[in-house]
Amino acid sequence: MNIGIIGAGTMGIGIAQVAATNGCKVWVYDANAKQVETATVGLEKTLTRLVDKQKISAEKMTEILANISIATELKDFKDCELIIEAIVENKDIKTKVFTELENYVSESCIISSNTSSISITSLGAELKKPERFIGIHFFNPAPLMPLVEVIPSLLTEKTLPEKIYNLMKEWGKTPVIAKDIPGFIVNRIARPYYGEGLRLVEENIATPEQVDDAMKTLGNFKMGPFELMDLIGVDVNFAVTTTVYKDYFYDPKYKPSLLQQRMSEAKLHGRKTGKGFYDYSEGAENPVAQKDDALYQQIFLRIISMLINEAVEAKRLGVANDEDIELAMQKGVNYPKGLLSWGKEIGYAKISETLQNLYEEYQEERYRQSPLLNKM
Repeated sequence: MNIGIIGAGTMGIGIAQVAATNGCKVWVYDANAKQVETATVGLEKTLTRLVDKQKISAEKMTEILANISIATELKDFKDCELIIEAIVENKDIKTKVFTELENYVSESCIISSNTSSISITSLGAELKKPERFIGIHFFNPAPLMPLVEVIPSLLTEKTLPEKIYNLMKEWGKTPVIAKDIPGFIVNRIARPYYGEGLRLVEENIATPEQVDDAMKTLGNFKMGPFELMDLIGVDVNFAVTTTVYKDYFYDPKYKPSLLQQRMSEAKLHGRKTGKGFYDYSEGAENPVAQKDDALYQQIFLRIISMLINEAVEAKRLGVANDEDIELAMQKGVNYPKGLLSWGKEIGYAKISETLQNLYEEYQEERYRQSPLLNKM
């Protein structure tokens, strides 16, 4: 299959690697020509490391690199059967690229976006053939993370989601089909992991290192919310939260954090800038969490209750089926368990009681329960 990738950032070149590894001919385009060169050099280094670790053979590396070509303009995608866009999260910039792209590709070419939070329907509606448009959302790093969210718009041709679902399976991915709602499955359900952690710190209930330690020790999460925000990029995480909040017509459940906004403004973006909630500069000593069993229980129960409530609400609204909701959180953000089964394990009555206590304490709609929760 001939694949076009628009955007040669970390995500774009990662998707190109996945497609090329699976025998596809791939063309990569970026408006910044130097970025494509930088990305391909970086990919060669990545593949060399995989050869050194005996994860792939030298022959396979040669084959992958031979499958990737640099496109100097969008016209170079004329023979592509599938285009995946992975550029900046800006609707106007994306739609401008898509409308130009339609002038060059065939009538049967599928056009898709890797957006993590922008409405697929709104992006596709600008095309002459909106039925050919679909969301294909990979998770970072694309070669390693198994989950791919396949998101049809209201205008997508009915058989297209299944075609993309099957293609992703051929590529060795774990695809799930999601409704076109803000945040899709993962970025919608996962918002409280960050949001509630931030609230606990803003209210001086706990420190970032205590929140992280509690979620890792009691919840067995691989990374705490603050470590994860630093890895993702504090600015990126804030932007996704802001988009979801706005697209849900300012539902208080998704309200962004003022602390996170200030961190973004200060360019304390995490690992990529050397400092975020933690200091990543050489020789830096970060504070050690002061362990407190009662506090840790409070942190864990508050965050996990919010996450489970969000998963139950996604089930109620038919965002995806139960299996895909469970798969998405485990394969997309490495949660140790599916949230629906976790709710059953803790006891949905306990989750409901926790949320009710929070609601009574704060008098905020943020803590309202899904109508389905008491029926689970």
